[in-house]
Amino acid sequence: MKKAPKNIFKQGAISPNTIAESIAHHSTKTDIGAHSIFLGQVRADKKDNATVVAIEYTAYEEMALEKAHEIREAIFEKYALTCMHIYHSLGTVKSGEISLFVFTSSKHRKDAIDACEETVELLKKELPVWGKEILNNNNITWKSNS
Repeated sequence: MKKAPKNIFKQGAISPNTIAESIAHHSTKTDIGAHSIFLGQVRADKKDNATVVAIEYTAYEEMALEKAHEIREAIFEKYALTCMHIYHSLGTVKSGEISLFVFTSSKHRKDAIDACEETVELLKKELPVWGKEILNNNNITWKSNS
């Protein structure tokens, strides 16, 4: 039986409490020896004499959830992970706030670190999620992933 894709989306910024609670929930899992965490934060980039004050994220949600599930399954096949959590924001996230949280756990650090890095790269490359940068001069530009 095929697993249903997990909902990775959170409305608005990913709160520090969400991150802390996710970490705290793993203290009872004594077979874990390493965690790797990636936090993607909205930058106040300069664009044509203006500053990014927020990004408004949208997604083709059904396709994005399926693609995230495929990425997650492929990473679990490649690395000896105990668990993985992915959270991505939808809606408006202000500069300085977290919009992407990837958390991988394993018995050993190399698997956790490598899996986390590869997951982030694949999500940024393959997930149908788009961001409109909202500037302090009320202009809006489409964000491109780098």
